[in-house]
Amino acid sequence: MIDEGWHGPQDAAGVQITGADRVYEAIYQAVLERRLSPGERLREQELAEQFNVSRTLVRQALQRLAQEQVIELLHNRGARVPIPSLEDAGSVFDARRVVECEVARQLAGRLSEEQLQTLQELATSEAEADRQGEHALAIRLSGEFHQAMARMHGNPVLARWLNGLLPTTSLLMSHFKRQGGQVCVAHRHVDLIAALQKSPASAGAEMRKHLNELEQSLTATAAPRRQLRDVFQAYRDSPE
Repeated sequence: MIDEGWHGPQDAAGVQITGADRVYEAIYQAVLERRLSPGERLREQELAEQFNVSRTLVRQALQRLAQEQVIELLHNRGARVPIPSLEDAGSVFDARRVVECEVARQLAGRLSEEQLQTLQELATSEAEADRQGEHALAIRLSGEFHQAMARMHGNPVLARWLNGLLPTTSLLMSHFKRQGGQVCVAHRHVDLIAALQKSPASAGAEMRKHLNELEQSLTATAAPRRQLRDVFQAYRDSPE
């Protein structure tokens, strides 16, 4: 039976999760975790079959993703994952430095023990996932670390800006990152946590250093693409 609306549990805020929400979240996470390659085509019928929803709900999810620049809608050619250029990296990381260095500066010395523990657990889990070879999980946890800092800051506009920049960052890392090494070195997150307990200047400088290292890890050689059939394997294998 095709899902035309509500599916599964409510989210943390008690809002019902629709089929369009599920498609949106799955594609967003697949881009963030680098399971979808730059240039990958996203066909409505294939997605509808993958998620057991109507093409109308798929279209709604794709339109929302396109508005947030996570994907591109091509005239009469459907949707695809954007193909960022190496020149785009400068703009993306400039924007991240503006947002995240300010977040770090303003959080310095203000975080509770519980908040610091949350960040430490994310950094520890990210490092462990990378050691275990669970790279998609490590990438997701890395993004969650940065998102957690933005949420702790409390400015929803800054959090939305960061959420919009993370998928493009992942596409750049997927396409241009030098082979080997972590996507967002976990030890740098540990250093960030230490800096957050010092001065605003220390926290801002550490975040800038971290983002600079990510940008400098890019190379002009594009990485090979993954097979689309593997991208949503977890969704096909998950029980209803």
